[in-house]
Amino acid sequence: MFRNERFKGSSIYSWNQDLRDKSKRLIELSQSAYMDKILKRFRMDTSKRGYIPMQKRLDLNKTQGASTPEEVKHVQNVPYASINPREPHWTTVKTILKYLRNTKDVFLVFGGNLEARLRVDCYCNAGFETNRDGIKSQTRHVSILNRGAVDWKISKQSTTAMSAT
Repeated sequence: MFRNERFKGSSIYSWNQDLRDKSKRLIELSQSAYMDKILKRFRMDTSKRGYIPMQKRLDLNKTQGASTPEEVKHVQNVPYASINPREPHWTTVKTILKYLRNTKDVFLVFGGNLEARLRVDCYCNAGFETNRDGIKSQTRHVSILNRGAVDWKISKQSTTAMSAT
């Protein structure tokens, strides 16, 4: 990851913009303009800069959020806590936004070494009853291209397992 200083103010400095340098075989991915948009939306564009993305040992669970099936239906793709946010939730969001403000000019760089071979690593894991709010297990995976994560996901398993063996 590198700080994106040379592209500030240019038209290519936009959300998820890829910048290519074919002579050096580099692709640079940046989301700084998108982060600027989010920071302005929540009036955090002039806030202090944060150095950690989240507080340690923060306890958020589904009892702090949606309580009826109708509420859950409306926000199926939104974390439980955001339907009924309280002060600890907003404090957590502000901490994350401050961290994004501090790292918005950081971007991913792929390629560069003409002699290096392409390296792809993929890891997956399934945990038994790892969801604190229910009995469902979780499945996780990450795909790494030349030592940089390019895809990852954590999701609840669709069925309930009786054991991990």
